Amino acid sequence: MTAPLSHYFIYTGHNSYLTGNQLSSDCSDVPIIKALQRGVRVIELDLWPNSDEDDIEVVHGRTLTTPVSLIQCLKSIKEYAFVKSHYPLIITLEDHLTPDLQAKAAEMATQVFGELLYYPQTDSLMEFPSPESLKGRILISTKPPKEFLESKEYDDKDNEKESADELSSLPDQTSEQETDDKQSAPEYKHLITIHAGKPKGDIQDELKAAGAVRRLSLSEQALEKASESYGADIVRFTQNNILRVYPKGTRLNSSNYKPHIGWTYGAQMVAFNMQGYGKSLWYMQGMFRANGRCGYVKKPEFLIEKGPHNEVFDPRRTLPVKKTLKVKVYMGTGWSLDFSQTDFDTYSPPDFYVKVCIVGVPADMAKKKTSVISNNWFPVWDEEFDFPLTVPELALLRIEVRENDKSQKDDFGGQTCLPVSELKSGFRSVPLHDEKGDKLKSVKLLMWFQFR
Repeated sequence: MTAPLSHYFIYTGHNSYLTGNQLSSDCSDVPIIKALQRGVRVIELDLWPNSDEDDIEVVHGRTLTTPVSLIQCLKSIKEYAFVKSHYPLIITLEDHLTPDLQAKAAEMATQVFGELLYYPQTDSLMEFPSPESLKGRILISTKPPKEFLESKEYDDKDNEKESADELSSLPDQTSEQETDDKQSAPEYKHLITIHAGKPKGDIQDELKAAGAVRRLSLSEQALEKASESYGADIVRFTQNNILRVYPKGTRLNSSNYKPHIGWTYGAQMVAFNMQGYGKSLWYMQGMFRANGRCGYVKKPEFLIEKGPHNEVFDPRRTLPVKKTLKVKVYMGTGWSLDFSQTDFDTYSPPDFYVKVCIVGVPADMAKKKTSVISNNWFPVWDEEFDFPLTVPELALLRIEVRENDKSQKDDFGGQTCLPVSELKSGFRSVPLHDEKGDKLKSVKLLMWFQFR
């Protein structure tokens, strides 16, 4: 945990204050608390003036979402920041405030967090500090005020909805603020440890820019597009700087994307809507079961190193198989305790099967499944599968139990996602989780793993 922050994947939330969809759900500190209890280490807040413009609200701007006060969010963050992990908590701010309110936000943060709040002694860092050196501290990441104001002119059409049509929300103040930089709340700027921005022009120029380390934000679509032409530049950028990837604006139902889009290029902050559920969120939960569930996972060395000719890892290149994971599914138990007798079939015991999948670089993706064991609460499969892996360091083993249903969609019977890099050989009792990622009390599979 002693390498710079840029050498880690970090458990990252998107619009952390939303209780549901992106358009009309309530804003609250409850989803923030839940995320912190799960070990999330990056919380995002969108800051807007209230209707009287004398206080600060956290709300998804220009939508029907109902606001929550910034002070309430900050107090809850302080209370729950380190309940799951002692490693640093980063708050990313999407800032739509006047200089006076920026100063007020700085005062609130300073008063609420006190000595927990970390800020660097210099305006620009040449290397990020390590998670170990920041234990128990809270960091702020946002655009420095002047850059925020300038960015209104260059706002990228591919930005998040909250940015794309909201950064123009304070037009009457922009010109006078830009003429006098001293107005832009120096106490607010002083609190920013990780300076952030979005591409203003050519993305390749942004990726190659030298100097102080910083954070760059790209939508999932922008990253996919950039990776087609500038994949190596993205990997080089993430060796010292931080890349944050966020869901495209059309994910109004708070769905997520495949996180490996970001991880394979070294993106540290793959930002997810934590209030939903689905396979993508299971992958995220699986990745951060690694490293003691502390919310920080060290990137593989090949994403940090450069070759003798400045060459870096290329996720699109198919590599030779490094190792093969053998997985045996023996049996399962616990459904009769965690589910009711009629949750699966009304008149007969369930018909369970197990899906066993690898999620990782394209060459390693694989899906296998066992046969169906009919009418049995205690199924025995005794089936074995082989998974050749070219990049085992980024691979996740996804396990899901389904109940075979001939007339409608197969019923859900539990799931888990495990980082292959931390699997131990031998027999293992594998607990399963529900669709939201909470561990089921009794449902377990007896499995066996071996690497060769």
